Amino acid sequence: MTSRERLICAMKCGTPDRVPVAPFGTSHFGLDTPLGQRLLHETDLIAYVGPGSNAIRGTDPPIRTEDHGSETHIVYQTPRGPLTQIIRRTEITAATVKFPCATPADGEAMLEMDFQPAPVDLSMYLEMEAQVGEEGLTLIDCADAICWIAELFSPEDFCLLWVEAPEMMERMMQVGTDRLAEWLERACAAGGQAWRMVGPEYASVMLGPQAYERLIVGYNPRLHEIVHRHSGLVHTHNHGPMTNLYDLLLRLDTDSLDPLEAWPWGDCDLAEAKQHLGGKVCMLGNLDDMEILGKKPREEVLQVGRERLEVAGPDGFILGGTSSGTYTEYAAENFIALRELSEEVYGVSD
Repeated sequence: MTSRERLICAMKCGTPDRVPVAPFGTSHFGLDTPLGQRLLHETDLIAYVGPGSNAIRGTDPPIRTEDHGSETHIVYQTPRGPLTQIIRRTEITAATVKFPCATPADGEAMLEMDFQPAPVDLSMYLEMEAQVGEEGLTLIDCADAICWIAELFSPEDFCLLWVEAPEMMERMMQVGTDRLAEWLERACAAGGQAWRMVGPEYASVMLGPQAYERLIVGYNPRLHEIVHRHSGLVHTHNHGPMTNLYDLLLRLDTDSLDPLEAWPWGDCDLAEAKQHLGGKVCMLGNLDDMEILGKKPREEVLQVGRERLEVAGPDGFILGGTSSGTYTEYAAENFIALRELSEEVYGVSD
């Protein structure tokens, strides 16, 4: 099997010739470096690109950007008046220090802004597909509607919105999902075949199972149905504790799921996850990029990797990290060693 065939087979809960070992992206060193090329040729690389446009915000929204020295002010010109986001920069980093929305009325103002559907531009995806070819799989990042809400409200106000005005949050989910569904239909028709849905962790980590059922299971399967109708794949990215969500995850209609973090970074027991999800949802991950792959001695990494392969393989499992897209050169070498281990365990030579 090629790496692409192997990954697709696993994501469809089939049994490939061996369990794929999949770094997520090529971290800071990039695909065009010697190490990036080794990852492409010596692992089952999952590459990823942005969607090319903001489907929920749309094109040419009434937004003004102002430079104020170390701060950038993003002013949303709503029918009810301006709402401002402030991003502050230092020599090391940048962060939002003021979010544009704080109340349900601010959410209403966002919904009343002029909206024009975004164009579809898959040029980055098609370019990456051409570079990766059969030696990996390219996913298009797609932020769901809850991401939109979480970007507009501070973490505290995001949680308070669900407590104090859940109907408002559901209205924003409905509008955001409507816009995204229309765009996704066009994007899939234009050739978008493999998608990484990002955002559900805002519900599972910050709001709880009831919110996950209403806001994620209640809306995202509509997006997944569009992809599947176009014969595409849906991969869901969802950090955080997962053991209380297995039944809901089965209703999500996703092909695969990551990162299924093990203790102490998450609560996923891989054998238990396999019992609940096996044959229905492909499991990807369970090795921490930074704490295991980036720090532990090679012998310990291989020991942990072997345990994961034996517990979760050979069907519907991809051995990977946290899919953060950030890992060290040492972790990259460990990904390559784990691919060699997978060949050894399954008696396959690429």
